[in-house]
Amino acid sequence: MCDNHLDGEWYRFTGMAGDAMPTFCISENHCGTHAPVWLNGSHPNESEGIVQRQACASFNGDCCMWNTTIGIKACPGGYYVYQLTKPSVCYHVYCGHFYDICDVMDCRGTCQDSGDCVCNSGTVLGPDGQTCLDENECEQNNGGCSEICINLKNSHRCECNKGRVLGKDGKSCEDIASCQHNNGGCSHICVSSGEFYECQCPRGLVLADDKLMCQVPVLCKPSSIEVSVPKDLVGGLELSLTNSTCKGVSNGTHVNINFNLKTCGTVINVVSDKITATNLVTGMPKQTPGSNGDIIIRTSKLLIPITCEFPRLYTITEGYVPNLKNSPLEIMSRNRGTFPFALEIFKDKDFDEPYREDLPVLKLRDSLYFGIEPLMHVNGLETLVESCFATPSSKNDEILKYYLIKDGCVSDETVKQYSSKDHLAKHFQVPVFKFVGRDNKEVFLHCQVLVCGALDERSRCAQGCRRRMRRSSEVEEAGHYSNHLLTGGPIVIDLEE
Repeated sequence: MCDNHLDGEWYRFTGMAGDAMPTFCISENHCGTHAPVWLNGSHPNESEGIVQRQACASFNGDCCMWNTTIGIKACPGGYYVYQLTKPSVCYHVYCGHFYDICDVMDCRGTCQDSGDCVCNSGTVLGPDGQTCLDENECEQNNGGCSEICINLKNSHRCECNKGRVLGKDGKSCEDIASCQHNNGGCSHICVSSGEFYECQCPRGLVLADDKLMCQVPVLCKPSSIEVSVPKDLVGGLELSLTNSTCKGVSNGTHVNINFNLKTCGTVINVVSDKITATNLVTGMPKQTPGSNGDIIIRTSKLLIPITCEFPRLYTITEGYVPNLKNSPLEIMSRNRGTFPFALEIFKDKDFDEPYREDLPVLKLRDSLYFGIEPLMHVNGLETLVESCFATPSSKNDEILKYYLIKDGCVSDETVKQYSSKDHLAKHFQVPVFKFVGRDNKEVFLHCQVLVCGALDERSRCAQGCRRRMRRSSEVEEAGHYSNHLLTGGPIVIDLEE
C-alpha cells in the first residue's frame, strides 16, 4: 500500500489501525507496505496544543531512510489526531499500533485503591488515563548514550559511529585501538604498525570501501558483470548464480562467473540516485556421480552477494553523426559500473540503419533522424530525454546553443518523436539546420538522459514533460555523477543548391 492520497488532512487511528502511531522503529515490510512510517518522538500533552514531530520511513536496515514533519494534537477525549503529509515516494504507509491497557500494579501490605493506572517501566500513561504509550528515552539526554541512541519498544540501546565500539557500560564509545580489540574491526587480517593498524585481505580478495571488510572482486562492465572467486575460498564447492544453470568456470587459481543484467536471475532496482543490479553466488558441495544423492557434506554452504551500481543520469554529446569508430558512451559511477548509451544518427525514419563508415552530407531541406540507443537492453527500466540542445562546436558549454528538447518537453515544434521497439530507446526527427554565420557549417548535439524504474508511477520519467521544474533536488542528485562527453562528427552542411 501507499499513502499517496494524503495531503495534510487530520486523521485519528482507530479500530484495526490501533490507538496511535508507534514511537519506535518499525522494520521494513510491515504495516502493509515496504517502508512503514513511524513517529520519531514523543506524543504531546493536551496543554501543549499542536506540536510538530518527525516521522521516519524505515527501509533496507535504515530506520529513517526518509523523513517528513507531521502535526500532532492530544484531544480532550483522550486520543490523538495527526496531520499527515503526502509521502515523498511510494511505497510508504503511516503505521498505527495497539498500545497496552495498563493495570494497577500489585501492592504489598495495605493498599488503598485510588483507581489510578500505573504503567510499567519504559512506558508512560497516555491522555486517556488507561493507555501506556512507549517512552522515547532518547529524547532525554540522548538516553545517556555518548553517540547514537536507538529507541526501542519499552526500552532503548546505544550505538557508536563507524570505527568505534561500545564500552562496558553500554553507553560510552571507545576507539578500536589496535588489532587486539575485536581484530581491529577487520573481517580477515589485521596488521599493527606502531600506533597504527590496517586491515589486509588474503590473496584474491580486495578491501571494501570501509577499509575493514574483504570482498570478492566484482568487475561491472557495460555488457557484463565478472566475478572472480579465489579457489582457496571455494574449496570443493561448485559455484552458481541465482539461476543455477549459470555456473562458475575454474582457471586454476580462481573460479570465474560472467553474466549480464538480463541473465542468470539478475534483479534490477532503481534506488535513490542509482540503478542496482544484484545477484547471489552460491557454493554447494559437488555431487559425486553414482551417489544417487546420498553424499556426506563436510563443507558449509557459501553465499556471496553481488551488487553493481550504475548512475541514473547521463549526458551524451555527439555531432550530427557518430565518428567512424562509433564508440559507445560509458560513464563510471563511483568506479562501480557503467550503463552504456550512444547517440546514433540514422539514414531514415525506420531507425534501423545508422551511419557507420560513410559520413553523410545533408542539405538544409533534408531531415535529420537521431536517437538515444541503449547498448544493453534491460526490462524494468525506462528513460526520459530531459534535454537535447545543439551547438556550433563540440563544446557543450557554448554560449550559442539551441534547444530541441528541454525539461522533457519538445522546444522546437518541428521535432517529431517516434515510438520505439525498445522501451529504453528514444527516436526523433528534425529538419536539418545550421547556426547563423558564414563559418558555422557544423552542428553538434548534446542530450541528457535519465533512467528510472518502469513501475515507479511518481518517477521523473513517468512525469514526462514538466516545464516548471523544481530543480534544487535534481541538480543536487545530478552532482553525484561524473558526466563524460562523447564527441564525434561533425557533419558539413551543404549550402549549394
